[in-house]
Amino acid sequence: MSQSDSHPDALPQDGLPQDASLLIVEDEPKIARLMADYLQSNHFAPSIISHGNEVIPWLTQHSPELVLLDVMLPGKDGLTLCREIRQQWPKLPIIMVTAKVEEVDRLLGLELGADDYICKPFSPREVVARVKAVLRRSHAAAQTAPSTTAPKAPVMLDEEGWQALANGQDLGLTAVEFQLLRVMMQSPGRIFSREQLMDHMYRDNRIVSERTVDSHIKKLRKKITEALPDQEIIRSVYGVGYKYQPEG
Repeated sequence: MSQSDSHPDALPQDGLPQDASLLIVEDEPKIARLMADYLQSNHFAPSIISHGNEVIPWLTQHSPELVLLDVMLPGKDGLTLCREIRQQWPKLPIIMVTAKVEEVDRLLGLELGADDYICKPFSPREVVARVKAVLRRSHAAAQTAPSTTAPKAPVMLDEEGWQALANGQDLGLTAVEFQLLRVMMQSPGRIFSREQLMDHMYRDNRIVSERTVDSHIKKLRKKITEALPDQEIIRSVYGVGYKYQPEG
């Protein structure tokens, strides 16, 4: 019998690598230890940091598969750290952990580049499930063959590298922005409602505001416009939603 079979709270690995390194950034020892114990029982190798100022130096010396990042921390807070991590390690998955449930906090965290959110109080099994879900998406993207988008297309997707390129320039998209662009690029000219786009962004059926989609689209458009100032790639359809339709 495997370890996952013998432990009542172990969840299936679903092809994820054994003993994947994770970083837990949490200043409440009991919560940090609880998450670490459950993750360890599910074949992960968690490390714990309790002070925000120690995170960036630690990451320069280690290469975790994912970071669980509390919002409220001594020293640098979680949102500041999320921004800094995303700038230096753009492909490193980040799950924010917070006691704040207001939509503005969720929105701000995701705009800064977080891949998911967990709100306190939470079930340790939920933490494990979300970690696995984010890692599955990350690994699937890394293993997918590069897009066969036509060479003359204004935007090219490198799905293996999790990058969107415009004129050879990396747009620096967050995971959610890349997901949105990829969905629309797969069906050029198709109009996607906000609800349809949310279904692609959040597969766990969480309840989020439609303005969350609008905010991500706004950020995505800004990055594309900076690289392609004379082209409108993502277009709004009043009262319906958005579509990807290059000019020409």
